[in-house]
Amino acid sequence: MKHTNHQFFDFLDFDTDLSKEEGISKLWKSCKPIAIEKSGLGIVLTVPFQAQILANDFAPDLQIERKLFKVFIRAFGDKVLRVSIGFGQEIHETSSMLQVADDLKETALKFKTTPTEGIIEDENGTVRASIDLSDPEIDYWSDLLPPPEESFQSTFYPDGKKAVKVSAYDQFFPRRVDGMSLAFIEKLGEPEKATISFQAKADEKFVGTGERFTKMDLSGHTFQLKNQDGQGVNNKRTYKNIPFYLSSEMYGLFLHTSAYCKFSMADFSTRSVQLMVEEPVLDIFLIGEDNPEKIIYKYKQLTGFPEVPPLWSFGIWMSRMTYFSADEVNEICDRLREEDFPCDVIHLDTGWFKTDWLCEWKFNPERFPDPKAFIARLKNDGYRVSLWQMPYIASEAEQYEEAKANSYMGLLDTKAEQGGSNFSSLDYAGTIDFTYPKAVEWYKGLLRELLEMGVTAIKTDFGEEIHLDAKYHSMSPELLNNLYALLYQKAAYEVTKEVTGDGIVWARAGWAGCQRYPIHWGGDAAASWEGMAGSLKGGLHLGLSGFGFWSHDVPGFHGVPNFMNSVIPNDLYVRWTQFGVFTSHIRYHGTSKREPYEYPEIAIIVRKWWKLRYALLPYILEQSQKTTDSGYPVLRALLMQHPDDKMCWHIDDQYYFGDDFLVAPMMNSENKRAIYLPEGDWVNFFTGEKTTGNCWIKNFEADLADMPVWVKQGAVIPMYPEAVDCTDQMDLQKAINVKIDNEFKGAWKVFDYLSQIN
Repeated sequence: MKHTNHQFFDFLDFDTDLSKEEGISKLWKSCKPIAIEKSGLGIVLTVPFQAQILANDFAPDLQIERKLFKVFIRAFGDKVLRVSIGFGQEIHETSSMLQVADDLKETALKFKTTPTEGIIEDENGTVRASIDLSDPEIDYWSDLLPPPEESFQSTFYPDGKKAVKVSAYDQFFPRRVDGMSLAFIEKLGEPEKATISFQAKADEKFVGTGERFTKMDLSGHTFQLKNQDGQGVNNKRTYKNIPFYLSSEMYGLFLHTSAYCKFSMADFSTRSVQLMVEEPVLDIFLIGEDNPEKIIYKYKQLTGFPEVPPLWSFGIWMSRMTYFSADEVNEICDRLREEDFPCDVIHLDTGWFKTDWLCEWKFNPERFPDPKAFIARLKNDGYRVSLWQMPYIASEAEQYEEAKANSYMGLLDTKAEQGGSNFSSLDYAGTIDFTYPKAVEWYKGLLRELLEMGVTAIKTDFGEEIHLDAKYHSMSPELLNNLYALLYQKAAYEVTKEVTGDGIVWARAGWAGCQRYPIHWGGDAAASWEGMAGSLKGGLHLGLSGFGFWSHDVPGFHGVPNFMNSVIPNDLYVRWTQFGVFTSHIRYHGTSKREPYEYPEIAIIVRKWWKLRYALLPYILEQSQKTTDSGYPVLRALLMQHPDDKMCWHIDDQYYFGDDFLVAPMMNSENKRAIYLPEGDWVNFFTGEKTTGNCWIKNFEADLADMPVWVKQGAVIPMYPEAVDCTDQMDLQKAINVKIDNEFKGAWKVFDYLSQIN
């Protein structure tokens, strides 16, 4: 993107040579509403739009007649407003993204007008919107510059208190515009894109929008919400874009669409949050509440809540890319047990097929001669089996001809070759078409055979991108691309729950609504300190986007600089392990050796942390239940607990783990870091030392076996008192409550089996 500092080019994406847009593209800008009426339970505004001359200086093209469109305003309960406009296209009343809670009912609105204002109230008389019908106040002095065009000005009060203003006059002078209030772009005479801007305050901060690998406060950033393979966790690409943000002014905004979008968070203009969507519809839910948790709760009331994943899923997952045979897997699982490493899941990545990476949903008959017996043996020893697969079909795959003949995949004009390990969906011949019910059932059948064999989880890898040059049954590729993750994960989740009783997938891509189908992980992080830090940032923003359960590859997915073969440093392995212990789910995975006994110098440290993980499972389950009926994720940004503490809106290397733990992962080889303790009385979880916040602790030192973790004074932490090999051996009735009081001397001293590991 070449910055020109002109709104036409930098945000609205017009060609910098405007002569190339003549006769092709046109911008239409909103004017003052000319009518306010009832529409069902809501209100409808009639808004004229005026064409603009294609020039760097904005000006109305008065040779072209205005067009009229309807803006619909509806209330859902007393905290949510829905503001919608379709430019020649119907508004998406429902979609697979929406799963509106039964108790979130549409509320009747009424209106009254004065010569200068349209006032919209709910049935309780609370003002929910104000439509400005006035003319600007003028103290005439000069005609050097033309007067401003009239514009759509309104203030929405989603909860009757928070003012969310359409940014009507974001400009230097009337023809030098930094932000467009409400407008649409026409292409060859047909509406193609829509945009709206909301006023941003000078110190306003923004979070969310999905999995962002950047700083906590997103103000000053512009993001393209287009799912793609993130290729790591240290760039602007991301696997999980969510068209939802949360403002420090205590409102949330959900743009209900699957189209590609652009969100400028007080970036192109510091006065405005600007949205642009690549379809001629704007369907916006505004949420007003008292704190971030309540805002996210309302968002989940619109898009759905998860269920608690099964107990075994909270244990250790062991994997690498990849295991190639039943003998290899059995040897690894046996050795983990022999060396006293508790573990619940063994994951088989790309190597269980006849040909590595050639996904055919069938075990290699030579390397896995009796898969049912193999899985049963592992299950008898407390291991569940998770399998990798993908939603793309190679031309060499056994299922290719069947999928092609029955239109189970989006068909390309040419047959592509399977690309091996190029990490790209586009290497494959087609994408399974989850918009087609028969294809969904066919795909479920492929998984059902594996699940009935005893497999307990499916890794729904990829899904961020589809073949855009293919045809799909009920949606254009451009609208399907972002939504694809939701349809893909829904299918795998449903058949897994149907066969096994456990609702779970292990998913990488994401869009609005995907939080209903846990668990999501953070993608292919580099095995480096930067990869660890980027993973945490992504997880924090994802938690602020409605996702309750999240994980990451310990100790990073790929090596640096040798992608497949670099040796993982011992300290990185330990520090990432500690981070994983305090995450909702913990999986070891990557391109080289990941088993702890392969790192003999640190194996005893790792064993101790794995034991602690299992001791904490009662607490983790308690907090996981909370995320199913609240706005809280298990791993939480500090701002969720302390929204009035401005510092917390900037901290992205610490987090709350549930209600009571404050975790500050060590992400360097120096074994020291600065730590911020918010307001409250804190107890070091490993030493019992007490500290009162809010305060900074500079150069906090922790040797490799230690980690900076605090817990709230007075908290009661349910913990499991016995050592186990896996969760099958746990009787949760045995859990005991550990009181964090003056008698608490540190976690390692709570249970004998922890204190005896040296």
